Amino acid sequence: MADFSGTPHGAGRKMAVAVSRFNEEVTQKLVDGALDALTRHRVALEDIDVIWVPGAWELGVTVRRLLSMDRYDAVVALGAVIRGETPHFDYVAGECARALQQAAAEFEVPVALGVLTCDTTEQALARAGGDHGNKGWDAAMAALEMVDLLDRLDAADSA
Repeated sequence: MADFSGTPHGAGRKMAVAVSRFNEEVTQKLVDGALDALTRHRVALEDIDVIWVPGAWELGVTVRRLLSMDRYDAVVALGAVIRGETPHFDYVAGECARALQQAAAEFEVPVALGVLTCDTTEQALARAGGDHGNKGWDAAMAALEMVDLLDRLDAADSA
């Protein structure tokens, strides 16, 4: 029996962080957390590109373009969709997640989902460096772990 898992080794990795400007009070904190996680795990700052998009809706097409460039080992997608008084929240949150998953599956490159879906700004801030940690950090860690895991699976397949 083989047992596989990845570890967050960042040295030599090229990473993209795609982030929504909408709710920037929250998303900037997510970016800060993601950059902290990546650099602490030895991704060189010059090997990280941060790409700002208008909102979470635009993350899907942006991530597809980034993956098509064949430049990045993984993409960390960050945003904050906060429920309002209309069903807009449901469409944006669900379609954003679906588009990111489809891009990852098509290109077989990790795309970490760091898009918060919260009822209030307070809940979002709690998850962007507050009482519930920083989901930007968590997404960056998941991206690094997945890159390493896929490398290990590739190595096992060619052995």
